[in-house]
Amino acid sequence: MVNTILCPLSGAPENEEVLNKAYSVATDLKSHLEVLHVEPEAKESIPLLGEGMSVAMVEDMIGMAEKEAAERVARARKMFDDSVQRHSATVSDKPSGEKQMTVSWRHEHGREDEVVARLGRLNDLIVVARPGDSDDVLTPMTLNAAIFESGRPVLVVPPGAAKSVRKRIAISWNGSVQSARAVSSAVRVLEQADAVMVLTADSFRTSGARGPELAQYLEWHGIKPDTKVFEAPAGSVGPRLLEECEKFGADLLVSGAYTHSRMRQLILGGVTKYVLGHAQIPMLMAH
Repeated sequence: MVNTILCPLSGAPENEEVLNKAYSVATDLKSHLEVLHVEPEAKESIPLLGEGMSVAMVEDMIGMAEKEAAERVARARKMFDDSVQRHSATVSDKPSGEKQMTVSWRHEHGREDEVVARLGRLNDLIVVARPGDSDDVLTPMTLNAAIFESGRPVLVVPPGAAKSVRKRIAISWNGSVQSARAVSSAVRVLEQADAVMVLTADSFRTSGARGPELAQYLEWHGIKPDTKVFEAPAGSVGPRLLEECEKFGADLLVSGAYTHSRMRQLILGGVTKYVLGHAQIPMLMAH
Protein backbone atom coordinates (compact mmCIF):
# COMPACT_ATOMS: atom_id res chain seq x y z
CA MET A 1 0.00 0.00 0.00
CA VAL A 2 1.25 3.47 -0.90
CA ASN A 3 -0.55 5.84 1.45
CA THR A 4 2.17 8.49 1.86
CA ILE A 5 4.65 9.88 -0.67
CA LEU A 6 7.64 12.14 -0.01
CA CYS A 7 8.88 14.52 -2.72
CA PRO A 8 12.01 16.61 -1.98
CA LEU A 9 11.90 19.98 -3.74
CA SER A 10 14.96 22.24 -4.10
CA GLY A 11 13.22 25.03 -5.98
CA ALA A 12 15.22 24.51 -9.19
CA PRO A 13 13.21 24.82 -12.43
CA GLU A 14 13.85 21.13 -13.14
CA ASN A 15 11.79 20.27 -10.07
CA GLU A 16 8.57 21.15 -11.90
CA GLU A 17 8.59 17.81 -13.72
CA VAL A 18 9.25 15.69 -10.65
CA LEU A 19 6.54 17.53 -8.71
CA ASN A 20 4.00 16.93 -11.48
CA LYS A 21 4.96 13.25 -11.54
CA ALA A 22 4.52 13.01 -7.78
CA TYR A 23 1.05 14.55 -8.10
CA SER A 24 0.17 12.06 -10.83
CA VAL A 25 1.17 9.07 -8.71
CA ALA A 26 -0.51 10.43 -5.57
CA THR A 27 -3.72 11.14 -7.48
CA ASP A 28 -3.88 7.69 -9.06
CA LEU A 29 -3.15 5.93 -5.76
CA LYS A 30 -5.23 8.37 -3.66
CA SER A 31 -2.21 8.95 -1.44
CA HIS A 32 -0.94 11.82 0.69
CA LEU A 33 1.92 13.78 -0.90
CA GLU A 34 4.36 15.56 1.41
CA VAL A 35 6.44 18.13 -0.46
CA LEU A 36 9.72 18.73 1.37
CA HIS A 37 12.21 21.57 1.14
CA VAL A 38 15.41 21.33 3.14
CA GLU A 39 17.14 24.63 3.82
CA PRO A 40 20.89 24.17 4.45
CA GLU A 41 22.54 25.85 7.38
CA ALA A 42 24.47 28.83 6.02
CA LYS A 43 27.81 27.85 7.59
CA GLU A 44 27.56 24.29 6.29
CA SER A 45 26.76 25.45 2.77
CA ILE A 46 30.16 27.17 2.47
CA PRO A 47 32.70 24.48 1.44
CA LEU A 48 35.86 25.94 3.01
CA LEU A 49 36.18 29.10 5.04
CA GLY A 50 39.99 29.09 4.99
CA GLU A 51 42.21 30.14 7.85
CA GLY A 52 43.48 33.24 6.02
CA MET A 53 40.06 34.79 5.54
CA SER A 54 39.10 37.86 7.53
CA VAL A 55 36.04 38.00 9.76
CA ALA A 56 34.41 40.43 7.33
CA MET A 57 34.94 38.07 4.39
CA VAL A 58 33.50 35.15 6.33
CA GLU A 59 30.46 37.21 7.32
CA ASP A 60 29.95 38.29 3.70
CA MET A 61 30.05 34.68 2.50
CA ILE A 62 27.61 33.58 5.19
CA GLY A 63 25.33 36.47 4.28
CA MET A 64 25.39 35.47 0.62
CA ALA A 65 24.65 31.84 1.53
CA GLU A 66 21.71 32.90 3.69
CA LYS A 67 20.34 35.08 0.89
CA GLU A 68 20.63 32.26 -1.63
CA ALA A 69 18.96 29.82 0.78
CA ALA A 70 16.08 32.25 1.35
CA GLU A 71 15.61 32.62 -2.41
CA ARG A 72 15.53 28.84 -2.84
CA VAL A 73 12.91 28.53 -0.10
CA ALA A 74 10.78 31.19 -1.79
CA ARG A 75 11.05 29.48 -5.19
CA ALA A 76 10.21 26.07 -3.74
CA ARG A 77 7.24 27.43 -1.81
CA LYS A 78 5.90 29.24 -4.87
CA MET A 79 6.29 26.05 -6.90
CA PHE A 80 4.30 24.20 -4.23
CA ASP A 81 1.56 26.85 -4.01
CA ASP A 82 1.23 27.00 -7.80
CA SER A 83 0.97 23.20 -7.98
CA VAL A 84 -1.81 23.13 -5.40
CA GLN A 85 -3.81 25.63 -7.44
CA ARG A 86 -3.04 23.91 -10.75
CA HIS A 87 -4.11 20.48 -9.51
CA SER A 88 -6.98 21.79 -7.33
CA ALA A 89 -5.43 19.73 -4.53
CA THR A 90 -6.67 19.44 -0.96
CA VAL A 91 -4.03 20.70 1.49
CA SER A 92 -3.91 18.73 4.74
CA ASP A 93 -1.17 17.50 7.05
CA LYS A 94 -3.43 15.06 8.93
CA PRO A 95 -5.34 11.96 7.77
CA SER A 96 -8.94 12.82 6.91
CA GLY A 97 -10.27 9.30 7.31
CA GLU A 98 -11.23 9.25 3.63
CA LYS A 99 -9.24 7.67 0.82
CA GLN A 100 -8.34 10.74 -1.22
CA MET A 101 -5.30 12.55 -2.58
CA THR A 102 -4.02 15.27 -0.23
CA VAL A 103 -0.85 17.35 -0.17
CA SER A 104 1.18 19.20 2.46
CA TRP A 105 4.29 21.41 2.68
CA ARG A 106 7.23 20.70 4.98
CA HIS A 107 10.21 23.01 5.56
CA GLU A 108 13.23 21.56 7.36
CA HIS A 109 16.76 22.78 8.12
CA GLY A 110 19.93 20.70 7.75
CA ARG A 111 21.57 18.50 5.14
CA GLU A 112 19.16 17.48 2.42
CA ASP A 113 20.44 13.90 2.14
CA GLU A 114 20.20 13.29 5.89
CA VAL A 115 16.70 14.76 6.17
CA VAL A 116 15.44 12.80 3.16
CA ALA A 117 16.83 9.55 4.59
CA ARG A 118 15.19 10.25 7.97
CA LEU A 119 11.78 11.31 6.69
CA GLY A 120 11.84 8.83 3.82
CA ARG A 121 11.68 5.98 6.32
CA LEU A 122 8.31 7.34 7.44
CA ASN A 123 6.80 7.30 3.94
CA ASP A 124 5.77 4.52 1.58
CA LEU A 125 7.42 6.00 -1.52
CA ILE A 126 9.97 8.71 -2.33
CA VAL A 127 9.82 10.61 -5.63
CA VAL A 128 13.06 12.33 -6.65
CA ALA A 129 14.53 14.01 -9.71
CA ARG A 130 17.45 12.38 -11.45
CA PRO A 131 20.58 14.51 -10.99
CA GLY A 132 21.36 16.68 -14.01
CA ASP A 133 24.22 18.93 -15.10
CA SER A 134 22.55 22.03 -13.64
CA ASP A 135 21.83 20.51 -10.23
CA ASP A 136 23.99 21.24 -7.19
CA VAL A 137 26.10 18.66 -5.35
CA LEU A 138 23.36 17.85 -2.85
CA THR A 139 21.16 16.24 -5.47
CA PRO A 140 23.27 13.10 -6.19
CA MET A 141 23.81 12.67 -2.44
CA THR A 142 20.07 12.98 -1.86
CA LEU A 143 19.35 10.38 -4.54
CA ASN A 144 21.77 7.93 -2.94
CA ALA A 145 20.34 8.61 0.52
CA ALA A 146 16.81 7.99 -0.75
CA ILE A 147 17.71 4.72 -2.46
CA PHE A 148 20.23 3.24 -0.03
CA GLU A 149 19.45 4.74 3.38
CA SER A 150 15.66 5.13 3.58
CA GLY A 151 14.67 1.49 3.14
CA ARG A 152 11.83 2.66 0.88
CA PRO A 153 11.16 2.35 -2.87
CA VAL A 154 12.19 5.40 -4.87
CA LEU A 155 10.67 6.73 -8.09
CA VAL A 156 13.47 8.45 -10.03
CA VAL A 157 12.18 10.93 -12.62
CA PRO A 158 14.53 11.86 -15.51
CA PRO A 159 14.29 15.19 -17.35
CA GLY A 160 11.61 15.21 -20.03
CA ALA A 161 9.87 12.08 -18.73
CA ALA A 162 6.64 11.30 -20.55
CA LYS A 163 3.36 12.18 -18.86
CA SER A 164 2.03 8.63 -19.00
CA VAL A 165 3.32 6.38 -16.24
CA ARG A 166 2.37 2.86 -15.23
CA LYS A 167 0.61 1.87 -18.49
CA ARG A 168 3.38 -0.31 -19.92
CA ILE A 169 5.77 -1.44 -17.21
CA ALA A 170 9.06 -3.29 -17.65
CA ILE A 171 10.63 -5.23 -14.78
CA SER A 172 14.39 -5.78 -14.69
CA TRP A 173 14.64 -9.18 -13.00
CA ASN A 174 17.68 -11.16 -11.88
CA GLY A 175 16.28 -13.08 -8.93
CA SER A 176 18.09 -10.95 -6.33
CA VAL A 177 16.75 -9.63 -3.03
CA GLN A 178 16.90 -6.10 -4.43
CA SER A 179 14.83 -6.92 -7.50
CA ALA A 180 12.33 -8.83 -5.34
CA ARG A 181 11.91 -5.79 -3.10
CA ALA A 182 11.41 -3.55 -6.11
CA VAL A 183 8.69 -5.82 -7.51
CA SER A 184 6.97 -6.16 -4.14
CA SER A 185 6.85 -2.38 -3.75
CA ALA A 186 5.41 -2.03 -7.26
CA VAL A 187 2.58 -4.59 -7.05
CA ARG A 188 -0.18 -2.03 -6.64
CA VAL A 189 1.16 -0.05 -9.58
CA LEU A 190 1.58 -3.21 -11.67
CA GLU A 191 -2.06 -4.09 -11.03
CA GLN A 192 -3.10 -0.91 -12.86
CA ALA A 193 -0.82 -1.42 -15.87
CA ASP A 194 -2.07 -2.27 -19.36
CA ALA A 195 0.95 -4.50 -20.03
CA VAL A 196 3.88 -5.84 -17.99
CA MET A 197 7.12 -7.34 -19.32
CA VAL A 198 9.66 -9.23 -17.19
CA LEU A 199 13.13 -8.75 -18.70
CA THR A 200 16.13 -10.91 -17.77
CA ALA A 201 19.61 -10.75 -19.29
CA ASP A 202 21.00 -14.09 -20.44
CA SER A 203 24.33 -13.17 -18.83
CA PHE A 204 22.85 -13.06 -15.32
CA ARG A 205 24.01 -15.96 -13.19
CA THR A 206 21.86 -16.29 -10.11
CA SER A 207 20.44 -18.97 -7.86
CA GLY A 208 17.29 -16.87 -7.46
CA ALA A 209 13.90 -17.34 -9.08
CA ARG A 210 13.69 -17.10 -12.86
CA GLY A 211 11.43 -14.85 -14.90
CA PRO A 212 8.64 -17.42 -15.39
CA GLU A 213 8.56 -18.01 -11.63
CA LEU A 214 8.17 -14.28 -11.04
CA ALA A 215 5.36 -14.25 -13.60
CA GLN A 216 3.58 -17.00 -11.67
CA TYR A 217 3.90 -14.97 -8.46
CA LEU A 218 2.45 -11.90 -10.17
CA GLU A 219 -0.49 -13.90 -11.50
CA TRP A 220 -1.61 -14.42 -7.90
CA HIS A 221 -2.05 -10.64 -7.82
CA GLY A 222 -4.10 -10.61 -11.00
CA ILE A 223 -1.14 -9.47 -13.12
CA LYS A 224 -0.43 -11.38 -16.33
CA PRO A 225 3.07 -10.43 -17.50
CA ASP A 226 5.06 -11.54 -20.51
CA THR A 227 8.64 -12.70 -19.97
CA LYS A 228 11.74 -12.30 -22.11
CA VAL A 229 15.38 -13.32 -21.81
CA PHE A 230 17.49 -10.95 -23.89
CA GLU A 231 21.06 -11.34 -25.10
CA ALA A 232 23.52 -9.16 -23.21
CA PRO A 233 27.25 -9.92 -23.21
CA ALA A 234 29.10 -8.99 -20.03
CA GLY A 235 29.34 -5.23 -19.68
CA SER A 236 26.38 -4.50 -21.96
CA VAL A 237 23.46 -5.32 -19.67
CA GLY A 238 22.57 -1.66 -19.00
CA PRO A 239 22.38 -0.54 -22.65
CA ARG A 240 20.63 -3.73 -23.73
CA LEU A 241 18.08 -3.44 -20.91
CA LEU A 242 17.14 0.07 -22.02
CA GLU A 243 16.92 -1.10 -25.64
CA GLU A 244 14.44 -3.80 -24.60
CA CYS A 245 12.44 -1.24 -22.62
CA GLU A 246 12.22 0.93 -25.73
CA LYS A 247 11.14 -2.01 -27.89
CA PHE A 248 8.39 -2.81 -25.40
CA GLY A 249 7.31 0.82 -25.25
CA ALA A 250 7.78 0.93 -21.47
CA ASP A 251 6.86 4.11 -19.60
CA LEU A 252 8.17 2.81 -16.27
CA LEU A 253 11.06 0.52 -15.31
CA VAL A 254 10.98 -1.43 -12.05
CA SER A 255 14.47 -2.42 -10.92
CA GLY A 256 16.58 -3.30 -7.93
CA ALA A 257 19.39 -0.88 -7.04
CA TYR A 258 22.86 -2.33 -6.55
CA THR A 259 26.07 -0.96 -5.07
CA HIS A 260 29.71 -1.96 -4.73
CA SER A 261 30.25 0.01 -1.51
CA ARG A 262 29.49 -1.20 2.00
CA MET A 263 30.49 2.10 3.58
CA ARG A 264 28.44 5.09 2.42
CA GLN A 265 27.01 3.11 -0.50
CA LEU A 266 27.80 5.91 -2.94
CA ILE A 267 29.50 3.66 -5.48
CA LEU A 268 26.71 2.32 -7.65
CA GLY A 269 26.87 -1.00 -9.44
CA GLY A 270 27.58 -0.82 -13.17
CA VAL A 271 24.07 -1.61 -14.43
CA THR A 272 22.37 0.63 -11.85
CA LYS A 273 24.70 3.53 -12.64
CA TYR A 274 24.17 3.20 -16.39
CA VAL A 275 20.40 2.91 -16.19
CA LEU A 276 20.11 5.86 -13.80
CA GLY A 277 22.25 7.99 -16.08
CA HIS A 278 20.65 7.09 -19.40
CA ALA A 279 17.02 6.01 -18.92
CA GLN A 280 14.46 8.33 -20.51
CA ILE A 281 11.58 6.88 -18.48
CA PRO A 282 10.90 6.97 -14.72
CA MET A 283 12.46 4.16 -12.69
CA LEU A 284 10.98 2.59 -9.57
CA MET A 285 13.97 1.34 -7.61
CA ALA A 286 14.55 -0.47 -4.33
CA HIS A 287 17.65 -1.61 -2.47
